[in-house]
Amino acid sequence: MATETTPQITLAKLDDLIPYANNARVHSDEQIAQIAASIKEFGWTNPILVDGDNGIIAGHGRVQAARKLKQEYVPVIELNGLSEAQRRAYILADNRLAQNADWDFGILEIEIANLQDLDFDLNLTGFDATDLDNLGFVSGEVQDFESEVYGIANGNDPAALKESYESSSIRQMVLVFMADEFTTVVEAMGNYAEDNSLSNNTEVVKHLLESNGYAISERQTEED
Repeated sequence: MATETTPQITLAKLDDLIPYANNARVHSDEQIAQIAASIKEFGWTNPILVDGDNGIIAGHGRVQAARKLKQEYVPVIELNGLSEAQRRAYILADNRLAQNADWDFGILEIEIANLQDLDFDLNLTGFDATDLDNLGFVSGEVQDFESEVYGIANGNDPAALKESYESSSIRQMVLVFMADEFTTVVEAMGNYAEDNSLSNNTEVVKHLLESNGYAISERQTEED
């Protein structure tokens, strides 16, 4: 049965907090370092949730980050009105529910670009180098279209690469998926290719579009 309580934030001694033995969420050293950097930059914006016996319900990663920062006390909220079943369920829900959200990549790119214009350390957002690369940001700087297409960022001659690219009849498209979507998409495209005797992902996309009325078959360009 749900209970109504007014959360009270108090300070607890870090060494008195007890991790949940069956916590299914695993935190890598890299993520702990990210959380520690976030706490150092923004302060404690999200207190540790504990039961009536100082058992950690939510915030195991933040506790490890606090130890890394050598903090003696941390803010906590005591949830002493939960049943045993509710406590166990919320430990899972606290970690899982946030994962069920999606990103609006258009807005995300704008926000990242705005932070970059403000000379803010993008690593503090939690996005790593690979994430930023996929969004069009390389080594903390915006990767413009020419750099991406012609390989300028790799130290190649842009003029030569641009000429080679423009004279080619081939164009490349990059699709970005969330990690939990990628495996499903790859498997689905593979199955679709097998079912329709297609040899690659390009043929899969073309087949799907043409099946929905889009005429994209190769055309010969008329010469003047």
